[in-house]
Amino acid sequence: MKSYEPKNLPIAQLHQYLVGAVAPRPIAFASTMDENGNPNLAPYSFFNVFSSNPPIMVFSSNRRVSDNTTKDTLHNIQETGEVVVNVVSHSIVRQMAVASVQFDTGINEFEKSGLTPIPSDMVKPFRVKESPVQFECKVQEIQPLGENGGAGHLILCEIVKIHISEDILDEENRIDPQKIDLVGRMGRAFYTRASGDSIFKVFQPVPKLVIGYDALPESIKNSSILTGNNLGQLAGMFEFPTLEDTKALLKQPEIQKLRIATDKYRALHQLAKKELDNENIIYAAKLLLLQDFL
Repeated sequence: MKSYEPKNLPIAQLHQYLVGAVAPRPIAFASTMDENGNPNLAPYSFFNVFSSNPPIMVFSSNRRVSDNTTKDTLHNIQETGEVVVNVVSHSIVRQMAVASVQFDTGINEFEKSGLTPIPSDMVKPFRVKESPVQFECKVQEIQPLGENGGAGHLILCEIVKIHISEDILDEENRIDPQKIDLVGRMGRAFYTRASGDSIFKVFQPVPKLVIGYDALPESIKNSSILTGNNLGQLAGMFEFPTLEDTKALLKQPEIQKLRIATDKYRALHQLAKKELDNENIIYAAKLLLLQDFL
């Protein structure tokens, strides 16, 4: 591996390592208004939600590396203490990119991007009509992180009203990830689309204790077939299958065939991996525990 101390890297190179590795990042499409009522719209990917009670979002408006200047969004928030954070779906990602251009102060990015400003209920900045979720926010705190180019300003925002398109909700009134079709920021010019095959579930109930990796038999931990994710699935079980349940599988025709396989242990692990890949974790664990009985 190549190893670096951040202080020894040019800021531009350090920035690309940071945003390339810490990804994908959600995008805060921030709508603000200056003290004279002029709107501004700009995307920020140093962003996330940090609290549910109270509901707090945080994003960072960084100083420009090129000339150490700050951005209109930061100026507007310092003056008014208000912002609307709009999420970015795939349907508006190119318009969002247009709004990211460094237009002169006073230029209306809504007009430049073709996005539609609509009034907010509790703050002055406009919402983006085309965004499927819009958060009206009051700014709680602005925390400068440095004075040189690339330094951020952490902007802590309390959500005072949420607007959610009914088109992205499922039958239980929850946001459907396929319908919201969000976009995440990677490094350089790369983005990722959070829909389709890129979305998957990880079933891991957290209230109960799990057995953990250290409790797995060495024959399982040392498998040349199972992946780290497969071992994680097994480590996430609440308990091992019983010996009685495990031995009951010996009567199955599929298991009988394994007994005469050229490499029965490898075949057993391949079969278990297939079950793990289909989320049949308990059954896979039973298969793997059969190794001593074949």
